[in-house]
Amino acid sequence: MQQLEIEFKNLLTEHEFNQLKDYFSIREEEFFCQENYYFDTPNFLLKTNGMALRIRKKMNVYELTLKEQRDVGLLETTEPLSLSDAKSFINGQMYFHGDIKNRLEQLQIPLDTIRCFGQLKTFRAERPYRDGLFILDKSMYLKKTDYELEYEVKDAEVGEQSFIDLLRQFQIPRRKTENKIARLYNEKMRQASRKNREAMYE
Repeated sequence: MQQLEIEFKNLLTEHEFNQLKDYFSIREEEFFCQENYYFDTPNFLLKTNGMALRIRKKMNVYELTLKEQRDVGLLETTEPLSLSDAKSFINGQMYFHGDIKNRLEQLQIPLDTIRCFGQLKTFRAERPYRDGLFILDKSMYLKKTDYELEYEVKDAEVGEQSFIDLLRQFQIPRRKTENKIARLYNEKMRQASRKNREAMYE
């Protein structure tokens, strides 16, 4: 299955997250858990090509998604996975097929080198808002927690104005916000760099 995803993102402070949660009357029990496993080659060829590959577990259902940057939004190619296939992927035994396999082969990505490089758990709640979908995310990875507002829309121009209006309403500054796989990658590199510096002085 393929679809074009148009969304706007903004990192939040914990206080801003709680403000929005209260405004939209979101109860704690409305947050559902998503587990994301992210994949790339050892030299991050997918990242270099502006792509992201993940397995998502949601309500005990697994799916594999390849995201590719487009002029407007992201093209998502998604395939369902069985529990056994998902576990094989996560453990380094890759069984690509279908459109995702074909696309990776077109880009000459060596499929047998793709490995899981990190896991991220998100607690998510959603509400319809104007002409789109308002999403609040609390994500945990590598002993770090961050908070994020996402707004999924069909029309980029109209959606961006609604997104800006919402931020202004709560006096939330617009922040440069990378996607979750990039934040996980950057944190992983930051922690590795810190460990290397500490090792130099031991």
